[in-house]
Amino acid sequence: MTETLIIYSTTDGQTTKICNKLIEKSSKNDAKLCTLDEANKEDLKIYKKIIIGASIRYGKHNPGVLTFVKKNINILNKTKTAFFSVNVVARKKEKNTPSTNPYVIKFMKQTDWKPTNVGVFAGKVDYPSYRLFDKYIIKFIMWLTKGPTDTSKSFEFTDWSEVEKFGEVINKM
Repeated sequence: MTETLIIYSTTDGQTTKICNKLIEKSSKNDAKLCTLDEANKEDLKIYKKIIIGASIRYGKHNPGVLTFVKKNINILNKTKTAFFSVNVVARKKEKNTPSTNPYVIKFMKQTDWKPTNVGVFAGKVDYPSYRLFDKYIIKFIMWLTKGPTDTSKSFEFTDWSEVEKFGEVINKM
């Protein structure tokens, strides 16, 4: 039986990469990975652990993540769970913990969910893969927040050692 369900919502794929790293570090290799849409068809009661990862785009998580949590709040609060957010704001030391990251704080206030563990990881800015509109909006946001603005490059901010540590915490849940 698969003990752990890892659910993700991603915009550009970085959350998926993080989820795959968590699976790779899984002590029992017993994790099932699925998208948020696929998770809506799962029987959550059969899992011992449920992990939800969600990315930020333009200051918001996918609204479906909040809907999913609210719909399944009773099961989530009776199960060992973890939530993590992937956002570029977390590249800054003063905003890279669950208690200091504005997106995690906001998300937790919007739900009655009490995850066993919460994490936050810096994401990636991949200018070459963005559509023109997104490229220049994100460039403007990066300029405002003193981030990289060279649209010919990608900038990965994810601290993979932190992802591995989170994976170890999840394994011990």
